[in-house]
Amino acid sequence: MKVRDVDIDPVTRLVGTLVKLPGIGPKGAQRIAMNLLRSPSSYAEELADSIRELARHTHFCSMCRNISTSDPCAICADTKRDRSVVCVVEEPADVTSIERTGSYRGVYHVLHGVLDPMEGVGPGDIRLDELVERIKTEKIEEVIIATNPDAEGEATAHHLAKRLKSLKLKITRIARGVPMGADLQYVDEITLTEAISGRRDFG
Repeated sequence: MKVRDVDIDPVTRLVGTLVKLPGIGPKGAQRIAMNLLRSPSSYAEELADSIRELARHTHFCSMCRNISTSDPCAICADTKRDRSVVCVVEEPADVTSIERTGSYRGVYHVLHGVLDPMEGVGPGDIRLDELVERIKTEKIEEVIIATNPDAEGEATAHHLAKRLKSLKLKITRIARGVPMGADLQYVDEITLTEAISGRRDFG
């Protein structure tokens, strides 16, 4: 019986840890755990090492809140970037998508989420306050709102525009070249380039 408990406990612990990740339910967590059990032990060790390295060597840039191995990140540290223009995105993956286009030379601000009252996510749960502080302390002339064109992204865009209205700067929104309901990380480079270059006044 003790041997059986030893066998079960690590699996239960792993499943309990995996379900804390977004988008993974109990069944999905069990499938991942079973897959790891069936895989060579070297794979599980490699995965564990990767997670440890992630925890040790990556963090959020103190300026833009993007994921980075340095502080400031490479984009914020680049003196050739136009620091007067800030592109506001939902997640770090959106920065990668826009950078792939090669068409944007400003800097970024990552919110790490969007307003979603149904899920209990309010203004204090995403990086809005830090953006406002950046605008007050840095020479920012334009904020490009590049949240996804879905219900939550639009609600966040309107809230952000309303909050920034009194700060006397240009507020723009990426153009409708991005399909309604699409995530920026899945939009092709040409469409994303057109959305950035064709941005419109907002707010």
